[in-house]
Amino acid sequence: MADADLRQAPFLLGAGDPPVFAIHRPQGTSPYVLLADHAGQCVPHALRALGLPQAELDRHIGWDIGIAGTTRALSERLDAWAIEQTYSRLVIDCNRPLASPTLMPETSDHTVVPGNAALYAAERQQRIDAIHTPYHARIDDELDARRAASRPTLLVMMHSFTPRMNGVERPWHAGVLYHRDTRMADALLHALRDEDDLVVGDNQPYAVSSTSDYAVPVHGEGRGLLHVELEIRQDLIADTTGQQAWADRLARIFTALQPVLLG
Repeated sequence: MADADLRQAPFLLGAGDPPVFAIHRPQGTSPYVLLADHAGQCVPHALRALGLPQAELDRHIGWDIGIAGTTRALSERLDAWAIEQTYSRLVIDCNRPLASPTLMPETSDHTVVPGNAALYAAERQQRIDAIHTPYHARIDDELDARRAASRPTLLVMMHSFTPRMNGVERPWHAGVLYHRDTRMADALLHALRDEDDLVVGDNQPYAVSSTSDYAVPVHGEGRGLLHVELEIRQDLIADTTGQQAWADRLARIFTALQPVLLG
């Protein structure tokens, strides 16, 4: 099902720690490529759960709830190459540029993260070298190979968002996010809004920027690829039934959009 690259920095990831990422459908024939930067919630044993109880790591601050299962199911339906990152976004957020203040947050949604307090530069670099760098290097390898083979690529960054933030309910079922290049985002936004049962955010509940995000500016805009970031509300994909239903919906929509996007 998956291949794994074991490029891991010493002293952080040990023999008992999982690989940084998993690859699904490595020989997939689809032009779609799926990235799930926040799929996992693992913490290296050496970091002692960042000083947090498991209940905190299980919250939305620890990972994008439901997106791993949704991405896997969508990958299967489309026969699309997909990558899911294994480690918690609290260890290091793989959708942040290295200069971002939230790359290794000391506080997230009012939860203090003891294991991220006053990190030395060497400790920060260790996490970058062990997780952030090999994860994005594997994506670069795949995108380079596709370009060399003249294979078309439609890049989708898969994310999920919490239904409530700072005491405010979020009405959207999904959000379509973009930065400067809106080609694929416009098409997906209209397709999702044509569904009669969805409220869809236009750059909501988040907006993308080159200072707050990594995948869109680097892998999407940086390569000139058609791309979009998709957010799905977590209560809709918290269980297998919801994940399968959203994979069915997205597979149908993406299949219909493919000739339009590649035309």
